[in-house]
Amino acid sequence: MKALIFLAEGFEEVEALTPVDFLRRAGIEVTMCAVGSERTVTGSHRIPVTADVTIESLPDQQWDAVLLPGGMPGSKHLAESEPVQKMVVEMADSGKIVAAICAAPALVLGPLGVLKGRKFTCYPGMEQKVSGSIWTQDRVAVDANIITSRGAGTAGLWSCAIIAALAGESAAQDIAKSVVM
Repeated sequence: MKALIFLAEGFEEVEALTPVDFLRRAGIEVTMCAVGSERTVTGSHRIPVTADVTIESLPDQQWDAVLLPGGMPGSKHLAESEPVQKMVVEMADSGKIVAAICAAPALVLGPLGVLKGRKFTCYPGMEQKVSGSIWTQDRVAVDANIITSRGAGTAGLWSCAIIAALAGESAAQDIAKSVVM
């Protein structure tokens, strides 16, 4: 299994690094991709992270999942990126896992039509930016191949939901137990 996570300037660090860590623990290959020309991307709390690749040097390969952390202005930068938009739509249309957390469901998935008629959750108040979808207060919402979550405090649960979708519920339970979640 291969997952791709986009990191744009101002991303929420917990929402990005928790799934990278948990998925790698579960044996899922995760590629961190910087949205921009530099591999080092600074999160919303001024923590620099060095991505594996930049969006310009992203290898042309098949991904099983694409992950979108929230944070501001990180979510806005993701929403403005044409390569991110293209990848999200392609992944959603092909039934691959599209996972977004915090502001990213509302700012990235909503405008792309990925949430139309789907159950989703997001950071409190951001749901008002999405129409034609079914908003829930659940900490994590799974609707077929779309996995959304509320914010930094739900990053572990979100990560385990992604693992369950990619590697099975048992793998997700093993990781949850190993991190004492």
